[in-house]
Amino acid sequence: AAALVEAGLVSQLVRKLESELDEIQEVILDTLHFCLQADASQALGAGAVAILKTKLSHTLVSIRRKAACALMEICVPLEGKESVCRAEVIPLLVQLLDDGDAEVRANVAGALMYITITTQGKYAALHSGVIPKLLTLVKDSQSKIRLNCLKALTTLAETPEGRKLLLQDVSLIEGCLEDSSEAVRRAASIAVNVIQWKP
Repeated sequence: AAALVEAGLVSQLVRKLESELDEIQEVILDTLHFCLQADASQALGAGAVAILKTKLSHTLVSIRRKAACALMEICVPLEGKESVCRAEVIPLLVQLLDDGDAEVRANVAGALMYITITTQGKYAALHSGVIPKLLTLVKDSQSKIRLNCLKALTTLAETPEGRKLLLQDVSLIEGCLEDSSEAVRRAASIAVNVIQWKP
């Protein structure tokens, strides 16, 4: 992945996503996943966010899954978070929290977890009605989904509007304090503290 980034090939991979057959798109998305972990700037410069946004609605679950994963990686750096907000990807991510595939839901919740670190991301997610959907998923059978949702809810609780909404349903999050996963229990404890914090 580092060699591909160094050779400046990431932008070519991104552009190929628009024209290649589905099975080749899957290989490209897998490759991008590792390249984005090394460095997201080339992909961002090549317009990856707009292209990945179209792939989030793909009929093939494997492509939606991999596109959501790549988008999550892109949202790690600040430039990526800002780019996703500008491209208005957040309403689509919120819709995809209802996807029938657990891995799509996990990756989308992960992307939202990163995006909502920024004030712009927090409010874009709140205006897209993200809180009720995240609250539903704190009971998901997959621990990765529960964990990502709790972390996203914690960042949303840092806004007065988010905290007000979450105080009404804090018992749902308190239910996660007994979760089978230690990471989920820890995330739930942090979320409850942030929601109930009094200045």
